[in-house]
Amino acid sequence: MPAISATLLNRINPIMDTLKPAAIRAFDAQISDIPDIIKLTIGEPDFDAPAKIKAAAVASIKNNDSHYGKTQGSLALRTAISDFLHRKYDLEYAPTSEVIVTVGAMEALETSLRTILKPGDKVIVPTPGYPMYLSILASLGAVPVCVNTAANGFKLSPAQLSTTLTEHQAKAIIFNFPSNPTGVTYTAEELAELATVMQQHDIFVVADEIYSEFTYGKPHVSLAKYLPKQTILVSGASKAYAMTGYRIGFVAAPAALIKEITKFHQYTVTTHINSSMAAATVAFNECDPEIAVMRAEYAKRRDYMVAQLTALGFGVASPDGAFYLFIKMPTRFGTDDTAFALRLAHEAKVALIPGNSFGPGGEGYLRLSYAASQAQLATTIERLAAFLATN
Repeated sequence: MPAISATLLNRINPIMDTLKPAAIRAFDAQISDIPDIIKLTIGEPDFDAPAKIKAAAVASIKNNDSHYGKTQGSLALRTAISDFLHRKYDLEYAPTSEVIVTVGAMEALETSLRTILKPGDKVIVPTPGYPMYLSILASLGAVPVCVNTAANGFKLSPAQLSTTLTEHQAKAIIFNFPSNPTGVTYTAEELAELATVMQQHDIFVVADEIYSEFTYGKPHVSLAKYLPKQTILVSGASKAYAMTGYRIGFVAAPAALIKEITKFHQYTVTTHINSSMAAATVAFNECDPEIAVMRAEYAKRRDYMVAQLTALGFGVASPDGAFYLFIKMPTRFGTDDTAFALRLAHEAKVALIPGNSFGPGGEGYLRLSYAASQAQLATTIERLAAFLATN
């Protein structure tokens, strides 16, 4: 096996020394070999993609749709995304100039941030939040300004935002809702108040709304509704349509910005997988009923797990969206969530992600994904109850 020389290894980009393996997947890998473990770690829908989506992918392959597509994504898919955003969230984006298809929402985030940021730029990141935001910023040499929202029910308040913007000359804010990891989301009134603060500053708003179709109660309202000139809207097909493996994301933004984002996208991936785009076109156009079925099932699981975990002595953040619970450890176990998560994995055979993986405010919490079968969730509760009864 070839081995790189130490001299060459020392010549790689020094920024790599600041990057760590993705915290969620690193912990998942650490406990995956434990026999009979139930893993509620990864944000992966347990549903299969709807049949009509799979049929569209197969038809694309059979029809020899095997050549390079358009860099921005097929016009059919961009039109479907534009129609979806109008139908669901009353947003207006021209498919020809204000929408670009990406390889998953992660590429949408990275390509957008690479377009707007330079080394040293400050970016506001409410925490606890998805850890990959900080990883992307580190890779760009940007400076995260973490705002701990734990004391406010895991919601960024207008006062917090105003103070942070006054103290830091930030170029952007990454705003994720419904939230990974907490499941917390925002009402239209709360978004309007935050938007009023953001409008007073010349700041990019990167709105990660990948979980927008999974809200329980009031429908999702997009931040782009209030800040269309400042917002870079990021989403995709992965969560809503159980299409994580198809790798379809998108960015919607003003045309001049999409033109610049397309440059980095072109240099990074050139174009997309045609069969995935064909499948996603059907998803965005035709699969609202399938989303409704999945949403209803997730709501049942959420209600079950909140009730059961509360009865066991865990505190649970109010989860109005996504498919996660952010649960506070019982006080007798202290606040070392990594140590507690490892104990649960090895002794209870239940895998949850330590809350500190999600930044300031996550300490002493665990993230649980209820995108799992009812049988698995019931067994999880049984195992947690047995563990707590003997410890």
